[in-house]
Amino acid sequence: QVQLVESGGGLVQPGGSLRLSCVASGFPFSSSAMTWYRQAPGKERELVASIWSTGTNTAYIDSVKGRFTGTRDIGKNTAYLQMNSLKPEDTAVYYCSAVRNGVRHWGQGTQVTVSS
Repeated sequence: QVQLVESGGGLVQPGGSLRLSCVASGFPFSSSAMTWYRQAPGKERELVASIWSTGTNTAYIDSVKGRFTGTRDIGKNTAYLQMNSLKPEDTAVYYCSAVRNGVRHWGQGTQVTVSS
């Protein structure tokens, strides 16, 4: 079955960096788009970044453009989200996601807290 396991979250000061990882299994990772979402307390889950199967085509919401970079390692079945210049408003639970046979699957999420 599809499994997505995120890691790499934590507490970081404003201006700091974190790299999130998402190890995928149970579906053809190399031909699947991977997406990163986040959900802050009291807010709806929002799409942050999309990484298409080529790995070179990516898209981001405006608030993270220039600060976040999504990549993927086919050999490790892993997607990454490099987050630089973090701001307090980036605080949220971050989820990776993939669609398989028309069903969207989610990881368990990893908490990112940006605070001094």
